[in-house]
Amino acid sequence: MSILITGASGTIGSLILQRLASADVELKALARTPGRAVLPAGVTEVVGDMSSPQTMRSALSSVRTLFLLNAVTPDEVTQALMTLNLAKEAGIERIVYLSVIHADRYTNVPHFTGKHTVERMIESMDVPATILRPAYFMQNDANIKSVVEGYGIYPMPIGEAGVGMIDVRDIADIATAELLARHRAEHPLPRRTLDLVGPESLTGPAVAAIWSDAFQREIGYGGNDLDGFERQLATYGPDWMAYDMRLMMERIQAIGMHAQAGAVEVLETMLGRSLRNYRDAVRDMLKS
Repeated sequence: MSILITGASGTIGSLILQRLASADVELKALARTPGRAVLPAGVTEVVGDMSSPQTMRSALSSVRTLFLLNAVTPDEVTQALMTLNLAKEAGIERIVYLSVIHADRYTNVPHFTGKHTVERMIESMDVPATILRPAYFMQNDANIKSVVEGYGIYPMPIGEAGVGMIDVRDIADIATAELLARHRAEHPLPRRTLDLVGPESLTGPAVAAIWSDAFQREIGYGGNDLDGFERQLATYGPDWMAYDMRLMMERIQAIGMHAQAGAVEVLETMLGRSLRNYRDAVRDMLKS
């Protein structure tokens, strides 16, 4: 019986595959298009589309443990709910689901409320699952590295309420630990939810100061303009996603992203080490 990783070609999924590849487990990666993803040795590619029950029934065959991550799309909720129903149909009782922090509080943000709907299904159907709720990914900021360097501005309008940014490598390490614990347990483990945050709460000005240190020159915070942020995103992708991200930033500015008390200690105990901080993530971004 295998572990199936969805979202296998993305940032988190690919990191999890790398970590599990040396864990002496049968490992499968879900792919919509055959042969597109470069997979670690020993990983079996299974073709399936979470919008297609027929292909997912085949993909979920002989799976013991499922890592469920689906992309932000207009039908994200439908994909996730169908996949969970099909997993239940297939007898899968070991699931790790990647949600988002404050899914229950960012109620006007489409992809947050979508993930909260999935969480409610997991709870109401008593699915044996770990729900991982990460905050803002540190590595999101790799996309604006050239803006920071070229214009001397940190442009992400995260405000000053505080964001517990987390390194994607820590997310992958925690997800891997949860998958292996569930996969190897004699019986399905109880459901639990983990807030995934980094070791510090960061504001826009604080992040700009870290970039200033990295470049050894003044980097300013670009401010809280959401109109400009939405317009800029819409030049690179669909306008519905740009608006979704705008709404997310609006909530970040209003209430931030903060874990439950004691979350950092729980995560560091799981990892057996300290969580990575933003300063070190910036250093690594500048090397790549």
